[in-house]
Amino acid sequence: MRLAVLLLLLAAPLARAEPVTVAREARTALALTVYSGDDLALVRDVRRATLAAGEQELRFADVPARLDPRTVSLRAVGNDRLTVREQQWRWDLASNPALLGRWLGREVELVETDERLRTRITPATLLRVDGGLVVQIGDRVVPDPPGRVQLPPLGADVFLQPALVWRLAGAAQGPLELEATYATSGLGWSADYMAVLTADETAVDLTAWVTVTNESGTRYDDASLALIAGQVHRAQQPDLAFRARTMVMAEAAPAPPPGGGPSESGFTEHHRYAFEGRIALPDHATTQLPLLTAAGVPVERRYQVTGAAPWVRSPAPPGELGARVPVRVVVVLRNTAASRLGRPLPAGIVRLWARDASGGLSLVGEDRLAHLPRDETAELTVADASEVIAYRQQTDFRKVDVDPYQVETAFRLTLRNRKDAPVTVRVHEPLDGQWRVLESSLPSRKYDARTLAFEVPVPAGGESVLTWRVQVGR
Repeated sequence: MRLAVLLLLLAAPLARAEPVTVAREARTALALTVYSGDDLALVRDVRRATLAAGEQELRFADVPARLDPRTVSLRAVGNDRLTVREQQWRWDLASNPALLGRWLGREVELVETDERLRTRITPATLLRVDGGLVVQIGDRVVPDPPGRVQLPPLGADVFLQPALVWRLAGAAQGPLELEATYATSGLGWSADYMAVLTADETAVDLTAWVTVTNESGTRYDDASLALIAGQVHRAQQPDLAFRARTMVMAEAAPAPPPGGGPSESGFTEHHRYAFEGRIALPDHATTQLPLLTAAGVPVERRYQVTGAAPWVRSPAPPGELGARVPVRVVVVLRNTAASRLGRPLPAGIVRLWARDASGGLSLVGEDRLAHLPRDETAELTVADASEVIAYRQQTDFRKVDVDPYQVETAFRLTLRNRKDAPVTVRVHEPLDGQWRVLESSLPSRKYDARTLAFEVPVPAGGESVLTWRVQVGR
């Protein structure tokens, strides 16, 4: 009797313990780093679990359905003796195809119920499930058998939701803080700016929000959140494990600046916005968070006309002669401390609003803001002018025999201002190849290698005419 007990005690450590399943309720820390425009988030998920001696199977339930298994890493906080022998990502959930496919070649039960509610159970072997059910009863193969298939209990092999599974060695045991890091898709964020013009239209009250979208397949409760602005280069088959272990665990940023919103800090070639406190991100939902508030940000309104490049190297068709062309309204925003900003602004949509006579807000227009570093300037096209009108006409076109120039063309732009105040219209004329200005009624400048530019003042209630002639070559 004593010998049998001793043998059982010696054999006990050799047996594999039951799987330890750790749900979200066991979390002690959760941190998310979400990237803009990349459908990428990095997750640091710390949970408390008690491991037994011997080989152990550990499961993290309540993880995202769109997790990237190539990026998973597990460690025991403060314990370097944890050894991972194998890790799996189980997404074959307990659906009909998954359960039946797992039971191929094994015995199942066919259950039939007659009109008197009498039940008959027939043992069978499951042979095929795709394209129709096929079973073997005795020595006969039966396609599409009558009744319903009943499976014996699958026990720990059933996964009702996606899970991370590790097979661990037994060096680390007892209560532990287990930290899993991984990347997932289905999480993203974008910025939206609301700019309300002041009464004199020389400044805006600027409010910015970020919208975080969660379609990853799970919810995140009480998470610390950081947003990364900037494009991340990703290989065709990315190895994100290093980033999952390091970037998501970056140090907390400095205290938030005046005006509310997250704190901002440089992060390699990107910008990181860290929010205070804990944030809940429900699954299949969008969550909006304040980014910044700045009142009285000075802006400048410009008017701009851009020419039509096709009619520089060829004569304009009759329908283009003297045609009206749009005059774009451009709002210039300077991201400087003097303008009450002076912090990196992530890319997003800027919507410009103005107050009407009743005090209500009306949308003037919107444009996309590219990522704007501090001390840089953004030009946002928000509308077409209704009281500043432009007519553009090609007045001459001829081929020339002056190497390297091939054609010579001339234009007239008529600008009419129906406003009560004078305006200045910037004119941009696209040109390619080699080109030179032969004559113009106003001073010209080379805006860049492919653009000729003019500044045309137009008096209140008046008209201005701009003419110019250029040679364009190879």
